[in-house]
Amino acid sequence: MDRRSFVADSAGAAAGLALGSSNAVGSAHIAELREGLRSLYTLDDAYGGDAVRSLAVRHLRRIRRVINTGTYPDTIGRQLQLLAGETAEQCAWLHYDADDQVAARRYWGEALTTATMLRDESLEILVLASLSMQAIHEDRPRDGYDLARAARTRAVPFGSPALLSLIAAREARALAGLGDHGGARSRLADSFRMADRTGRGRPAPEWAAFHCHAELDFVQGLLYGEAGHYSSAVPFLRAALSRQDRVYGRNRALYRLTLARSLVQAGEAEEAAAEAVASLEHLAEVESGRVVRRLAEVRDLLASTGGAGMRAPVEALTDYLPRKA
Repeated sequence: MDRRSFVADSAGAAAGLALGSSNAVGSAHIAELREGLRSLYTLDDAYGGDAVRSLAVRHLRRIRRVINTGTYPDTIGRQLQLLAGETAEQCAWLHYDADDQVAARRYWGEALTTATMLRDESLEILVLASLSMQAIHEDRPRDGYDLARAARTRAVPFGSPALLSLIAAREARALAGLGDHGGARSRLADSFRMADRTGRGRPAPEWAAFHCHAELDFVQGLLYGEAGHYSSAVPFLRAALSRQDRVYGRNRALYRLTLARSLVQAGEAEEAAAEAVASLEHLAEVESGRVVRRLAEVRDLLASTGGAGMRAPVEALTDYLPRKA
């Protein structure tokens, strides 16, 4: 079964909810809607935001329909509203990964409104941490740092080392963007230490399952690269790629292309070209605007070297890009 067929079939499974003639909503409906959200997490990890975001939007519409047409007690109503907020957050993430930042910001705003209405700090932490990530991506490091600190303030009482590690990594990225490379290294060291304590406190929330030592190696590589230490970035990016679980297809593609970028910046153009061309096999199953942007960046860097051996890999990357545009 190819990727599109699998995604379509998964969408059908997630869309199976139907209210009975009484429109009564109970715990079974909540369980089915939550399973649909979990399916979206899994599909995103494997295939990326472009491939999955329309399914998430449909799932959110379905939850809204149940909220507005169903009958249920207040306890069920709160669970429905929370599911709507969590699904809006997932819609935001998928649009972010597809590089549609305007839509991502709109859905994150909806999710934050829901978190405020319900006074649900877990969802609020998720949205603040996500908005911090987006701010860093959009070169707004001060906003990214302030948002990450706000998320940390709310996360401390939860007592989850893995969650605090994730937020510290976001703070490190923001500090690097502000030019505070010493502060960034210090915060990332804190993040590594907290990751080593995972299992001693409360577990991370389900949405943070991707955060692991592979992710931290990747962030370390990014920090070295952003500081201009490209050769130092390479071993961390290699480690990130080797450690990353194969279920995270989109992340593996991004890691490999980021490794290729650091290699060409370190003067290892031939090795960079080999990594970039090899990544095309992974990209056959991934649709992610962020990954495509990184691919175009690597293609341009390889082309700028002017090496005779770069013509074939540059052409291979160029031939791939229009199909993903």
